[in-house]
Amino acid sequence: MLTTSDPVAVANRLRPLLLRLHRDLRRELVATGVTAGQAALLHQIRVTPGVGVHELAVRERVSTPAMSGYVDRLAAAGLVERVRSESDRRRVGLRVTPAGGRLLRSVRSRRTAWLASRLRRLSASQMAALEAALEPMALLLEEDGA
Repeated sequence: MLTTSDPVAVANRLRPLLLRLHRDLRRELVATGVTAGQAALLHQIRVTPGVGVHELAVRERVSTPAMSGYVDRLAAAGLVERVRSESDRRRVGLRVTPAGGRLLRSVRSRRTAWLASRLRRLSASQMAALEAALEPMALLLEEDGA
């Protein structure tokens, strides 16, 4: 296998692999009835319960009206609910419903099973090499300033 320390060459090899992995994992959502975007929003709401629509819009880099529409669809499907803040009754936050939590567990389970089935095809040395790459990949994906 050809190795290089040229970041552009590595990026040119890595980018299409990541895009294909993303596409294949996204396909696993079809059976759950949600889109990748909806699953991502549910995850964001689950890890930050009480987050407001505006804050979620800023995080996801979309307009507040667009985010409100996305949240409305999730709420209509019974996956999220709006909850008034106990400390500031004017503030309304979001929370994943039990049905939304079950859906997220199903999404995670399906994606993990799909990926694990592919990983089982690798040799022990290939698996070790991939495992060794996890930490550098995590560093690569950290937000700037994190």
